[in-house]
Amino acid sequence: MERALRYVPRVAIFLAGVAAGTLTLSRRERGGMDPAADQLKRSLADLESRLAAQETANAIVHKRIEARLDGHAAKLAEVPSVAQLTAAVEQLLTRTMSSLDERLTTQAHSIEVLRTTVSQTDSLLERVLESLDALQTHTDPAGLSSDASSQQPTV
Repeated sequence: MERALRYVPRVAIFLAGVAAGTLTLSRRERGGMDPAADQLKRSLADLESRLAAQETANAIVHKRIEARLDGHAAKLAEVPSVAQLTAAVEQLLTRTMSSLDERLTTQAHSIEVLRTTVSQTDSLLERVLESLDALQTHTDPAGLSSDASSQQPTV
């Protein structure tokens, strides 16, 4: 029974199609179409032309959108990835830090050389001053007595 109920809607649609076909055939045989059918045909043709125009317009818009999407995809392909940017920044920082380390090492070496030079200069200057003092004390006792006698007033 359930199987028969499944076929009832299909059979009803089939019979409606047969009835519509019979009515259409009988009207064609009569020779003319009524004015409402002509107006319906014109409306249908107008609707089809508007639909075709809309489809053409939609196709044009679709092509424009596709072209823009392709352009955006090309631009996006040119943009470096996050990994590439990160690698470039890391490489730049590595170079900068290496350069900074080299400069600091060079400056530390220069400071050490300067300290050594200053120490040597101090030592040499101290020796020179000691030598001058020794020369002055060595020559001074004779010079002091002659200076002292010439400075003493005569009474």
